Amino acid sequence: MSILLKNGTVIDYKNSIFKQYDILIEDNIIKTIAKNITETADTILDCTGLYIMPGMIDMHCHLREPGYEYKETIQSGSKSAVAGGFTTICPMPNTKPTPDSAIILQQIIEKAKKDGVCNILPYASVTKGEKGEELVNFEELKQVGAIAFSDDGIPVTNSKLMREAIIKADSLGTFVASHCEEKSVATGAINNGEIAKKLGVEGVLPEAEEIMAAREIVISETNNVRAHICHISTKTTKNMVRDAKRRGVPITCETCPHYFSFTVEEVLNSGTNAKMNPPLREEKDRQAIIEGLKEGTIDCIITDHAPHSIEEKEKELSNAPNGIIGFETALSAEIMNLVDPGHISYLDLVKLTSYNPAKLLKIDKGTLEEGKIADITIFNPNEEYIYHKEKIVSKSKNSPFIGKKLKGKVKYTIVNGKIVYKN
Repeated sequence: MSILLKNGTVIDYKNSIFKQYDILIEDNIIKTIAKNITETADTILDCTGLYIMPGMIDMHCHLREPGYEYKETIQSGSKSAVAGGFTTICPMPNTKPTPDSAIILQQIIEKAKKDGVCNILPYASVTKGEKGEELVNFEELKQVGAIAFSDDGIPVTNSKLMREAIIKADSLGTFVASHCEEKSVATGAINNGEIAKKLGVEGVLPEAEEIMAAREIVISETNNVRAHICHISTKTTKNMVRDAKRRGVPITCETCPHYFSFTVEEVLNSGTNAKMNPPLREEKDRQAIIEGLKEGTIDCIITDHAPHSIEEKEKELSNAPNGIIGFETALSAEIMNLVDPGHISYLDLVKLTSYNPAKLLKIDKGTLEEGKIADITIFNPNEEYIYHKEKIVSKSKNSPFIGKKLKGKVKYTIVNGKIVYKN
């Protein structure tokens, strides 16, 4: 099986490439990258006007299976992922049962190989049952395939336990991804402020994220071990990570498209479809997240794809679950809110969505080079479209982007040398 990509603009951060090339794929591998390849192929794709980048990697998402298949399944979630241009995704462990043992994690990995249409590299939990009481067997879970460890959605409040977990994961060449939330100041529906007052709901204090982020930085710096902070959303968190990195602390972090695309005011338009954890913040925070991406403080962009049923999201604001889907809108949000305004270049975008995630996960992906497995995203940077609910691939439809005009359309997604999505 061979595929020839003709006349596309190739973007590769590692090799500082942003120019027109052809790419020949044979037997799942990138065989040749050159101008005007004349060899024949089983499939020829005319990529005139299209951009070709290394397959996007989402190192933080939720697929809900096992246990919550009514929200999403491995199959439906991975189909949504490739529709958004993702070739590798890393689902979090807040499933039922939790992958806190080798046998459960192995079952999830086998199911993912059977039903998934992209590369699926799952996290294992940090504590048994995500209860924050007893650490899992890190060595055993890493050996069977855990990409990293997290109790995402449920913060590990016991600092002694979290310190042990971060040190243990680092010693194994992996990391703990920390959902930073100090529960004693985290109650509420949306960000604390005028919008919360206007809607008559309790507001979540920004310190809920910042206090726990400070703890992880302290653990990382004092012990010289890597910790990873999930989905940062505030100016203070961004500044703390920036200052720590300047001191040489091995801390890393991520953010999501919604934190540089919206503020808490979007709740007035989208209701519970703009409710997530951490919540949407103020404009100063949105600008700080953009600045963090520009300056290199924030290492990568993830979706935190979090499907919920319509019935769940139709509950009142205080009772509806947190989270939005994000696979299918991520690239458009990045183009519209980062690249088009001139905050970052397309090379920077590839760094944040492909190259850096691969480095953080220590996987041999994130570049377009001869001899590498062909995981490739092909998109039209200028194509505009309305994000209609009826066309959403995900099983769930909880998104603040519904009904909005977006720009940047994925046309083909290639995983392991096979076209798994075309539009």
